[in-house]
Amino acid sequence: MLESRLLLRRLNLSGSPVSPFDPIRFAWRTLFLPADSLVFSPGYNSPLFCRLQFIFIVHDLNHIDRLENTSFLKRAYYRFVLRRACKFAQIVFTVSEFSRKRIIEWAEVSEDKVINISNGVDDIFTPFGELFSPGYPYLLCVSNRKQHKNEIRLIQAFSAASIDNSIHLIFTGKPNEELIELIKTLDLCAKIGFTGNISDEDLPKLYRGALALVFPSLYEGFGLPVIEAMASGTPVLTSNTSALPEVAGDISVLVDPTSVSAIAGGIQSLCNDSILRQELRDRGLVWAQKFSWDVVASRVKEAIEALPAKN
Repeated sequence: MLESRLLLRRLNLSGSPVSPFDPIRFAWRTLFLPADSLVFSPGYNSPLFCRLQFIFIVHDLNHIDRLENTSFLKRAYYRFVLRRACKFAQIVFTVSEFSRKRIIEWAEVSEDKVINISNGVDDIFTPFGELFSPGYPYLLCVSNRKQHKNEIRLIQAFSAASIDNSIHLIFTGKPNEELIELIKTLDLCAKIGFTGNISDEDLPKLYRGALALVFPSLYEGFGLPVIEAMASGTPVLTSNTSALPEVAGDISVLVDPTSVSAIAGGIQSLCNDSILRQELRDRGLVWAQKFSWDVVASRVKEAIEALPAKN
């Protein structure tokens, strides 16, 4: 999304970006660029060293803060490549104030080096268009099977919530054995479904057809489904932790993601109060307009233009 707006020229690095040799390949490639070049990596990838001006984006420190998402190689990469890059980079962009504060603390860099540019939502997320209509009302969880997505507590809360029996819960993606067993134990096989692999074109239909998005994640550097749902005219339940409160504002039902009863209470509030859903729908559409890729690109451009010229 940023590439076309900033007129960036690709380096076209060979090999896999997750390879342990990628920082070396990246550094080698920069050696042959003109001395006045600015190298911009829109992801976590960084060269091992860089003689040129370098800026990059670090979305969050998920692999540091969430032990279930880390490994020896990931910790080594963060310690010996990413932290070092935060120090020699001219700018470290990130997508929330939550992530900004964590990066400053973890990398031990100055506050003015790390800049929150927020995130953008694609234009395909709109309240106008085809709806997914399975024949019953449903709550939607746009997620994956990673533990920090908190799906076990969500299923338990859905089971405990006092809501109309016709309401289903739909997850994106495919189930794993742990969730299948839990759903069976709670006798919810007829009320919880999984979409399987979903295309980018079909995702907006899922949002538009849902009673609400339920997204009680334990950790997010931003939480894009929250804004995608709002832009689609869908009310949101999400967590009161990490970056989610600042992204959702007061235009959602915020809950303690570690409490099954709190999540269940939030589900009840949304499902049993049509006036609340309409209010969140209307306000969410306005709020989501703040999160455009044009705004993100302008923030990046402004920060780059403020860099001192390299002699």
